[in-house]
Amino acid sequence: MSESVETKKTKLGDFGAIEYVVDSSVAIITLNRPDSLNAFNGQMMEELLTAMDMADGDDDVRAVVFTGAGRAFCAGADLARGGNTFHRPDEVTESAPVRRDGGGRVSLRIFDMSKPTIGAINGPAVGVGITMTLPMDVRFAVADAKIGFVFASRGIAPEACSSWFLPRIVGISKAAEWCYTGRVFDGAEAAEAGLVRLVPDGNVVGEALALARQIADNAAPVSVAVTRRMLWRGLTFNHPMEAHRADSRAVQYLGATADAREGVQSFLEKRSPEWSLRPSANTPDIMPWQTEPEFE
Repeated sequence: MSESVETKKTKLGDFGAIEYVVDSSVAIITLNRPDSLNAFNGQMMEELLTAMDMADGDDDVRAVVFTGAGRAFCAGADLARGGNTFHRPDEVTESAPVRRDGGGRVSLRIFDMSKPTIGAINGPAVGVGITMTLPMDVRFAVADAKIGFVFASRGIAPEACSSWFLPRIVGISKAAEWCYTGRVFDGAEAAEAGLVRLVPDGNVVGEALALARQIADNAAPVSVAVTRRMLWRGLTFNHPMEAHRADSRAVQYLGATADAREGVQSFLEKRSPEWSLRPSANTPDIMPWQTEPEFE
């Protein structure tokens, strides 16, 4: 575990595969199976979902940082079951119900977060170890991080909704190259394609925390929650008119709030603002026409 995370004091939750810490309005979620390079398993999935619910439900948390214990971020799926890792005997018939991909459940929960999410990729991030980071708002990485969308080289297919996220981040050609070849590449190549931001001194947690605290110290939390929804959901819009509809609702609602008055008044008085709105209670639905599809 990096020193930056280890110095934090407020550990919350009874977890085994992750660690959840809150410090200075920032939640730090650490994948915590260092002996297996933080390989992803069912327990980690369930604990990540729980931790994100905790962060979203805590109005004192203004941003969330994800990192890994030890020398890796996440080496991908736990392969302890060998060749049967991705196979269940009761799923061989066409009538068998489709089992939801665990990485996809994590990615969709990150996508739905009301708080900014920041990845601190401190080492290898392969398979689900990189696809789970795609819905995060910003990803910092060390230059020698080993990154790979290795699914085709394992005889399976991309997961964690990465076929939706990855082309939107790096473009279809680069996404296709990485996924078709399944090759592993370094953080420098990932940065060149816009997937990550490199941290020259390797202190990705420190860099992620600095950004998280800049958000926490300056921005109204409900404004950030609304803005995050506008940016990510906006990727699904068919026409800018949908953005105009959402913008108009957001500006009308937020403009009448105490936070808008405080934001302007604190600027005029050259002081730090004191926000009163809470994301858990005061975040408006600015896209009432949107509904989440069911998993079928």
